[in-house]
Amino acid sequence: MVVSICSLSHTFSGVCFALQDGNNNEISKREKERLKELQKIKKEKIQEILDKQNAAIDADMNNKGKGRLKYLLQQTELFAHFAKPDHSSAQKKAKGRGRHASKLTEEEEDEEYLKEEEDGLTGAGNTRLVAQPSCIQGKMRDYQLAGLNWLIRLYENGINGILADEMGLGKTLQTISLLGYLHEFRGITGPHMVVAPKSTLGNWMNEIRRFCPVLRAVKFLGNPEERRHIREELLVAGKFDVCVTSFEMAIKEKSALRRFSWRYIIIDEAHRIKNENSLLSKTMRLYNTNYRLLITGTPLQNNLHELWSLLNFLLPEIFSSAETFDEWFQISGENDQQEVVQQLHKVLRPFLLRRLKSDVEKGLPPKKETILKVGMSQMQKQYYRALLQKDLEVVNAGGERKRLLNIAMQLRKCCNHPYLFQGAEPGPPYTTGDHLVENAGKMVLLDKLLPKLKERDSRVLIFSQMTRLLDILEDYLMFRGYLYCRIDGNTGGEDRDASIEAFNKPGSEKFVFLLSTRAGGLGINLATADVVILYDSDWNPQVDLQAQDRAHRIGQKKEVQVFRFCTEYTIEEKVIERAYKKLALDALVIQQGRLAEQKTVNKDELLQMVRFGAEMVFSSKDSTITDEDIDRIIAKGEEATAELDAKMKKFTEDAIKFKMDDTAELYDFDDDKDENKFDFKKIVSENWIEPPKRERKRNYSESEYFKQTMRQGGPAKPKEPRIPRMPQLHDFQFFNTQRLSELYEKEVRYLMQTHQKNQLKDSIDVDEPEEAGDPLTAEELEEKERLLEEGFSSWSRRDFNTFIRACEKYGRNDIKSIASEMEGKTEEEVERYAKVFKERYKELNDYDRIIKNIERGEARISRKDEIMKAIGKKLDRYKNPWLELKIQYGQNKGKLYNEECDRFMICMVHKLGYGNWDELKAAFRTSPLFRFDWFVKSRTTQELARRCDTLIRLVEKENQEFDERERQARKEKKLAKNLTPSKRGTGRQTESPTSLKKRKQLSMDDYLTGKRRK
Repeated sequence: MVVSICSLSHTFSGVCFALQDGNNNEISKREKERLKELQKIKKEKIQEILDKQNAAIDADMNNKGKGRLKYLLQQTELFAHFAKPDHSSAQKKAKGRGRHASKLTEEEEDEEYLKEEEDGLTGAGNTRLVAQPSCIQGKMRDYQLAGLNWLIRLYENGINGILADEMGLGKTLQTISLLGYLHEFRGITGPHMVVAPKSTLGNWMNEIRRFCPVLRAVKFLGNPEERRHIREELLVAGKFDVCVTSFEMAIKEKSALRRFSWRYIIIDEAHRIKNENSLLSKTMRLYNTNYRLLITGTPLQNNLHELWSLLNFLLPEIFSSAETFDEWFQISGENDQQEVVQQLHKVLRPFLLRRLKSDVEKGLPPKKETILKVGMSQMQKQYYRALLQKDLEVVNAGGERKRLLNIAMQLRKCCNHPYLFQGAEPGPPYTTGDHLVENAGKMVLLDKLLPKLKERDSRVLIFSQMTRLLDILEDYLMFRGYLYCRIDGNTGGEDRDASIEAFNKPGSEKFVFLLSTRAGGLGINLATADVVILYDSDWNPQVDLQAQDRAHRIGQKKEVQVFRFCTEYTIEEKVIERAYKKLALDALVIQQGRLAEQKTVNKDELLQMVRFGAEMVFSSKDSTITDEDIDRIIAKGEEATAELDAKMKKFTEDAIKFKMDDTAELYDFDDDKDENKFDFKKIVSENWIEPPKRERKRNYSESEYFKQTMRQGGPAKPKEPRIPRMPQLHDFQFFNTQRLSELYEKEVRYLMQTHQKNQLKDSIDVDEPEEAGDPLTAEELEEKERLLEEGFSSWSRRDFNTFIRACEKYGRNDIKSIASEMEGKTEEEVERYAKVFKERYKELNDYDRIIKNIERGEARISRKDEIMKAIGKKLDRYKNPWLELKIQYGQNKGKLYNEECDRFMICMVHKLGYGNWDELKAAFRTSPLFRFDWFVKSRTTQELARRCDTLIRLVEKENQEFDERERQARKEKKLAKNLTPSKRGTGRQTESPTSLKKRKQLSMDDYLTGKRRK
């Protein structure tokens, strides 16, 4: 029996070893199949959840759709007119089925009655909250709670809507509270989609986290790699409640987003879809959704087709035909006006909620607007006159609207700052000084205003339409030492959020925020500022209102002062007046339902605007900027604003009584007709030096000196002197600009004076002209050619930017690598340029920023070298680091990565180089060591980089400790060596090298004899 058991034991052991050796491949194959099956099951589960979610949403949408028309017909029978074609076709279809269809109809009718009975018993459709949902943090105002109840009523009746409250009343909070209500009371967790401008996505995410943290929000934005990660890991059914994305992503990622049936699609700044033929509007109509909510702070424009487009987006099955809509609201005569107004109100009432701050937000501090008028500097007058003279025929007789618009734009640039014109600013080199202020009336006004605002602890937002003007303002603020932030159309999303946070944080020292009117007027909360300066006014007054509401909104604790700058007796006065009139008419759109087509500025209006103030401009060449105290300027501005308000009040009263078919004349400047009775042509001709024949092609832009010289010449002659053209000298080309300018001016001066002398030498009773200056000597001509050759004229701005980026990437000393990045440049050319750049980089306009960027890049390179040395030092302590390397984790060992993974990562980084994260990721995926480790194989490059940085810190710490132990060991060894007694046991220490040196004078025998004696 014992033998049998032993035999069985040996047999069993042999079988085990055979299975262990022979089935390794089978086990790995089964494991791979098992993991593959798990992935398949996971995908099926996710798809099952998505299908159930979509089916529930689709069913809910069908149920809501049945009662939608009924609810609208309860509001007004007008909707029956638009829904009539579908209704009649349904009747025809029913009629075709005959009597046998009556039983089915009865069942449907019974089901409908039963549903109504249940709704009546449960109170469905009559929800009215008296307190905000508990999941909403903070305290909602009464009008915001009323807005939430309005949104709930739309939801219960299956209606889409437009939340059009004035900017600053908390439309975002009201929308989030609706989603919170659905989550808390209806158990609807989504999915919802918010589509908004890219610049406001950060604000949406912050507001959701702040007001309703129970909602799981995902921001769907980024590069293709980031979007792929979001699609696979975050945008999964059951893992999110709200998807916040941009208009661009809604178009670009429509295939991913169309997988979902959405509960709510919310479109912020909804006026972006008012054109039903735009790509955005077409794309948004493709998404399957229960409800659509449009958010806009801009009132509906008085354009019938745009109104239909919005209503078609909200209820496409009812407002399906633009022609039917147009015919219904066709204005046939005066008697139909009141009826049309009533019909419009009936159509809009169920969908639109618009309230003004003045009506609902009683606790909000008031907003006070003041128009500050200022004169023009001598340089501004000079350019303003030149612009009118340049297009005298157009301005006098009227020309194409496009040409008039161009003149208007140039005149407005002149009103802002003459440095907006090429060649107006003295330089190069360009310097920042008082000339920035003195040459523009508005800058003089700003320079007086800002110290007063700083003194009273105000904080200022400055808006302008022109980003190049923001550059000038930025130079001015640096010159005066004011701390500032800036946002324009080129500001990235992260920089934008960082600037807003820096300005709004408690105790912020930022005094001014520069914003472009279009880019900075949307989705930004800057209520910590209490002063808004509109440096220039937009043609559309709604844009300026959006800008003002960045500060005048909920959370503002001070009275908001708005200062609107205006250059006196120029086109700007008429632009502002027209904006005020347009604002008054826009208010009548909703108040009175006017439906006249939107009126753009026409040619006659533009002509009146351009001509306005010409008499004052030509009457004097001197500056009209006064030295008045800023308080006096503000007092005068308040008086002027009050006069304009009174004028607009009368205008509004007249407009209310005006006929709808005569609305075109509402924009005419009737009160200015007396001002425009002067002979414009006579004024220009009397104040203008006789021009040569209109040779526009002859344009000398070397310097202001050349322009003055040419304008002050005598009567035009058929032949003009050939002026040597000075090449454009950029700062990055490192020419000797000062010396070249001196040589060119000398050459031009000589040619001009010689020409004048030849023109006047045959004249009678004319004084002898002054002697012409000396021409350039041979040495000076040679010097000029040499200076032109010394500069880098073949280097373009693109070459310079490539050079700077290469310096950041490789460091300034790696000329070979830098040259490899430069297209069309040899290594010798790059080396020569790099040498000059190193010596003369301070001649660049923004050398501080450039050098800081390069130094940051070099610091990264230096850090990378340190990391590679640290890793190499660590690996050198092991014979086979791929198997033996140990990492001292201490207390910081994580649970996700094991030691084998970390060992592989350290060794592979040493092989591939620090920073090559894509190659590292590929190495993990292809290594057989991790073929079953799905955690490691699914890590992104960012996650691998973070783990690698953690390991490098551990390695550097270990190296420091190792070096310290080595130093301590050497120190102890040296100390022990010094304390060791001699072998003879005399207790004498080893003889010093000094004594040995002294003994070298003795003979070897004497030394040995002496040694034996001892």
